[in-house]
Amino acid sequence: MSNFDVKDVQLAEGGRRRMDWAAREMPVLRAIRDRFAKERPLAGLRVSACLHVTTETANLMTTLQAGGADIVLTASNPLSTQDDVAAALVSHYEIPVFAIKGEDNVTYYKHIRAALDHKPHMTMDDGADLVSTLHKERRELLPNILGGTEETTTGVIRLRAMAADNALTFPIIAVNDAMTKHFFDNRYGTGQSTLDGIIRATTVLLAGKTFVVAGYGWCGRGLASRARGMGSDVVVTEVEPLKALEAVMGGFRVMPMEEAARIGDIFCTVTGDINVIDAHHFTLMKDGAIVANSGHFNVEINIPALKEMSTGIKLVRPFVEEYQLKDGRSIFILGEGRLINLASAEGHPASVMDMSFANQALSAEYMVKNGKTLEKRVYSVPDDIDKEIARLKLEAMKVKIDTLTAQQVAYLGSWEEGT
Repeated sequence: MSNFDVKDVQLAEGGRRRMDWAAREMPVLRAIRDRFAKERPLAGLRVSACLHVTTETANLMTTLQAGGADIVLTASNPLSTQDDVAAALVSHYEIPVFAIKGEDNVTYYKHIRAALDHKPHMTMDDGADLVSTLHKERRELLPNILGGTEETTTGVIRLRAMAADNALTFPIIAVNDAMTKHFFDNRYGTGQSTLDGIIRATTVLLAGKTFVVAGYGWCGRGLASRARGMGSDVVVTEVEPLKALEAVMGGFRVMPMEEAARIGDIFCTVTGDINVIDAHHFTLMKDGAIVANSGHFNVEINIPALKEMSTGIKLVRPFVEEYQLKDGRSIFILGEGRLINLASAEGHPASVMDMSFANQALSAEYMVKNGKTLEKRVYSVPDDIDKEIARLKLEAMKVKIDTLTAQQVAYLGSWEEGT
């Protein structure tokens, strides 16, 4: 196979060993792969996937391949690729991969276009860059698209905006909206892996530090909880009253970013919005403040504004850049403002990605069966798929639960019985 672009295929054996290690923590996906191998529900389906190229993603790719899909994979973020895993998919599984950790923006979009050259029937996206590029540059491919899936909050927001503008030309299943995705992946996965990324990049002790979490969605909830568990004094910033109230009731201090900027030691954005930490916030920060992002795109921190305020920038550790300000202070930006859990660490633990990627696999199967009858909009994962994944996960964990009796079912469905 010659149609791929990875750093070094000689890294493949190490990548395969790490894929096998991750697979041990992904029993739900393994069960789906076993069924797919027998039933081949995706036979003849060409899939272009734009996802973080990690060990967990690799196990999703082999599951889709077992189901009969013809797959091409490209990176959804320039810093999230694990080069040994990319090599393993190419060398051991003959899945074309276009991804190199640290690739520049030109190469990133060149790789996305290479994935679209596959002429997919289905897209699988993490941030909606693939779907956006498809609609803007490769519209001749649109008539053959059956549908797609989207993994992230940021991507779902973009796709719903496209649907509202009548720009979306095929149905999308919002995997991110599945309860078995955002309850676990966003909260427990992002919470743990973000701290992992920050600690690996900096080696700082979190205990005793004031840790500012920007955004209290599912990712922010998880991050705030884990930072508090590591001994940090956690401050939450929010724009939505209900989420802010929830953070207060959860025992966190809540204040505007302008106030938090004065007291924070470590900052991490998880909002999906632009310029959450802006120029005027940098002017208020302590000397030595550490700033990171765990939202999908590198727009949450206004790094161009920080550059204008700086007299120099130097790399002090891998994934740690020191911005030296004109007034003598230094601010440290982690991972170029990109997803720190994937830039300097390895992303979410495999056990939570097990559920997220089970949603991806079963949503692909659902799209094959139902895509032609769906409208051109964003759909939630069907409830029966969500519940089946939860059931399989509990079964794999050897956890048993009760079932309703016939009398209980009848009672819940009746309006006549009262006190």
